[in-house]
Amino acid sequence: MGGTLAGWLQVLALVAALALTYRPLGDAIAHVLTAPRHLRAERLVYRLAGVDGNADQRWSAYLRGVLAFSAVSVLFLYGFLRLQSHLPLSLGRPPMPADQSFNTAASFVTNTNWQSYSGESALGHLVQMAGLAVQNFVSAAVGIAVVAALIRGFTRTETDRVGNFWVDLTRIVLRVLLPLAFVFAIVLVAGGVIQNFHGVESIPTIAGEHQSVVGGPVASQEVIKELGTNGGGFYNANSSHPFENPNAFTNWLEIYLLLAIAFALPRTFGRMAGDHRQGYAIVAVMALIWAASVAVVTVNELHGVSSRAGHAAGGMAEGKEQRFGVWASALFAAATTLTSTGATDSAHDSYSPFGGGMTILNMMLGEIAPGGTGSGLYGMLVLAVVAVFVAGLMVGRTPEYLGKKLRGREMKFASLYILATPAVVLIGAGLAMARPGERAGMLNPGPHGFSEVLYAFTSAGNNNGSAFAGLSVDTAWYNTVLALVMLFGRFLPMVFVLALAGSLAGQAPVPVTAGTLPTHRPQFVGLLTAVVLIVVGLTYFPALSLGPLAEGLQ
Repeated sequence: MGGTLAGWLQVLALVAALALTYRPLGDAIAHVLTAPRHLRAERLVYRLAGVDGNADQRWSAYLRGVLAFSAVSVLFLYGFLRLQSHLPLSLGRPPMPADQSFNTAASFVTNTNWQSYSGESALGHLVQMAGLAVQNFVSAAVGIAVVAALIRGFTRTETDRVGNFWVDLTRIVLRVLLPLAFVFAIVLVAGGVIQNFHGVESIPTIAGEHQSVVGGPVASQEVIKELGTNGGGFYNANSSHPFENPNAFTNWLEIYLLLAIAFALPRTFGRMAGDHRQGYAIVAVMALIWAASVAVVTVNELHGVSSRAGHAAGGMAEGKEQRFGVWASALFAAATTLTSTGATDSAHDSYSPFGGGMTILNMMLGEIAPGGTGSGLYGMLVLAVVAVFVAGLMVGRTPEYLGKKLRGREMKFASLYILATPAVVLIGAGLAMARPGERAGMLNPGPHGFSEVLYAFTSAGNNNGSAFAGLSVDTAWYNTVLALVMLFGRFLPMVFVLALAGSLAGQAPVPVTAGTLPTHRPQFVGLLTAVVLIVVGLTYFPALSLGPLAEGLQ
């Protein structure tokens, strides 16, 4: 089978699988978030935590729950990493240094999974399972919980309550993430992903030498790494390692897993809002941006070479696994940077200037096509608020979205949300470029070196976690500053999202009139797509001009 045909079949099979699960998975998540009864296991969790499962919270209390839970998680994981040598199944690994422990704890709690260490040489099995994998579940659940509160803000009227964070968190983990992870972990094991408790083993090679190989509970971490759009690999090579991703089938499945929940959540939104057409409009915008990104990355990796050797290899073959090829690598790269996953099956630093630049732009757009679990949808809904506001300005009437007026208060929260992440990213990148010691960490000079720094802070600020890998970041400065960027990039937007939810929930419903903007039609899909590209994309245009655009035009 030719590479082009195989590539098209992978893309079409992925689209078909996502379309088939859009409705049942989205409806199932909506049911979990709205079901009136608690499961016995959930009631036990509430009792142990001292939580009233039947009480709703104001947005401020919901936010305190998010921040308190995340702060405790950072402290717990930090302690886990620092005390690793005293724990069972440590494989003799020493404690992780303080700055790197802070970076790693912040990374996994924020759903970023940025890694300045090699997992197979730095961590034992217990820390991987009880530390990192647990955060993969709960950090993903936090994102879905926050978007659930925002949806309730649109659907509830004249109330100051947006749900119960502890109930949402518990239900999402127990009813959604754990069952799906259990099933697909078995599928990954059947596909060749390893799952054991082996330590370091010496394996004879065909050259007569010996190589040290580390086993471990990989499949159970790999599945939630993708399903929860986390991205941190058990091994340093991440999803290009054959123990994590052995063949074309597992590669395709991992791409599907990292997209499945995020693409299904617009269905959840439509169901909870009582109008499935609203969900279709949102998912249409996500699909348009996703398709365009996949096309740009794939075309540039296939044809973005000028050398005869590059054409003979079928495209930009450097940094790509031969068992996957250019098509599957480009598909994975676009999907992982359009979500908050950050897992990689190829070296993004080796991509063509415009192909690598597109992966940076994917993250800069806020990872909303479809984005991370929960974070992608609440980012898109905030941009929908902005789009409706722009349309209202053009016709000279008070904008309304889903029966709620978008007044000055709501627009301030939406504006602050849009400004928060770019400010964190660009300030961080500017500080790094202003310091000679940090500039020395760049592997390449010129525009490509700047792209490495810009990619790192874009990845951290947008909670992606992938890297160009040409930048040496295991220093006290980078570990500390990137950790702060991850924390601010995760929780500042959540503050504004939950404040917006509380403001919307307190409003009385506005009746639909002849002047109400229809937000389910193709015109609105086009408007929202334009707002995403113009309002968000142009914010980063000067930085992109100094990096990938300058390199590509040389």
